[in-house]
Amino acid sequence: MKPTILAVVIGMAVSTNVLANEEFRSHEAHVHGKVEVNIAQDGQELLVEVTAPGADVVGFEHAPKTAEQKALFEQAIAQLNKPEELFGFNNTSCTLKFKSVTNTLEGDHDDHEGHDHAEHDHDDHEGHDHAEHDHDDHEGHDHSEGGHGEFTAEYHYQCSDIANLNTVNTQWFSKFSNTKSMTVNLLTDSVQTQEVLNAERVSFRF
Repeated sequence: MKPTILAVVIGMAVSTNVLANEEFRSHEAHVHGKVEVNIAQDGQELLVEVTAPGADVVGFEHAPKTAEQKALFEQAIAQLNKPEELFGFNNTSCTLKFKSVTNTLEGDHDDHEGHDHAEHDHDDHEGHDHAEHDHDDHEGHDHSEGGHGEFTAEYHYQCSDIANLNTVNTQWFSKFSNTKSMTVNLLTDSVQTQEVLNAERVSFRF
């Protein structure tokens, strides 16, 4: 399945040099104000995975309860479904072929058909109260700090001239102002690096 390619690519890299760094991994400890982005090249494909705490995206980490929270939640989902407003890749022509936006605030909510994150289903429902049910924590997903909800977005691009790609930029901070920093893990045929972006530094060359 296409959605697993990024996990495979990142997973392979984790076992090598740069990614041996404890902080250079997907789904690290849940930290408010910090978003993690994995970008990997797979042939002519560019695969992007974003993991963001609910507090960064909507200002809360539980299922939306009030009308205001529900509105914020829907606005966030709509924004995450517009990757062209969040990320840019200079000097290359890339077409979005696949996108998925999921979250753990609503339990086993999945915002696109046919992409079921099964690891969320067995304990992320029935009120989503992990604060009183820490025994529901499961490996690979850190809810140990009281049921922290998060958003995960995946974007897969087909690029006709990916060899020309040398710059990544983001408009994330203007869309989600609660985010203080973004760690970008980049893996291509020629580059393996980690960059930290913030509201003052929204792009990097490689």
